[in-house]
Amino acid sequence: MGLCDPYAAEVVARSGFDWVLIDGEHAPNDLPSVTRQLQVVSPFTAPIVRLPMSEPWLIKQVLDAGAQTLLIPMVNSAEDARALVRAMRYPPDGIRGMGHVLGRGSNFGRIADYSASANDQMCLIVQIETRAAVEALDEIMAVDGVDGVFVGPADLACDMGYTNDMNNPVMLDVVADTLRRITAAGKPAGIIDFPDAAIDQHFANGAQFVAVGADVVMLGRLLADLASKWTQRIA
Repeated sequence: MGLCDPYAAEVVARSGFDWVLIDGEHAPNDLPSVTRQLQVVSPFTAPIVRLPMSEPWLIKQVLDAGAQTLLIPMVNSAEDARALVRAMRYPPDGIRGMGHVLGRGSNFGRIADYSASANDQMCLIVQIETRAAVEALDEIMAVDGVDGVFVGPADLACDMGYTNDMNNPVMLDVVADTLRRITAAGKPAGIIDFPDAAIDQHFANGAQFVAVGADVVMLGRLLADLASKWTQRIA
């Protein structure tokens, strides 16, 4: 979801998807817009928040706002993964700052044991989208607290020199092999793609959660088709 609006987010959330991604990496979502979308999405489907970076201060804010599942881009090493796990957990397991009484995550302080129970409620999904990440994949998956692994095919293709050729057989093999490795390690494997045939192939390769569309893209295409249909008819 990249429309950055709670009304649009509710339309998506009520549409029957198992999960939705509130995208703060490539869409202009900030903390207030993410919070407002969490408020309307959570009753209907499972929200995942993708942050633009792995900064602990930003992770702290979005967890206090009520997010429990984060997708973090550009995780290239086990060291990166361990830092993320710590940022999502209270001491002694991590460095997450106290102050949850001000946030939605603790029901504004009404969950009495929130600081004791929150660590077990967090879900970290790391995004694999560079050659370095693929090479370090086994070490990344071995980090305690990495709950899922998401392949970013566009950035991975770019990093490997296939910016304008994502469907090159070499890239398709890399993506397929990465999904299989994730599944073989016992981790849920995820990816984003739009063509039906590509999505079917990802599931065949072991993917368990797939982003199958984007609200901005779908709206743009539908509106362009509608405009073209009627402008051509009038002409």
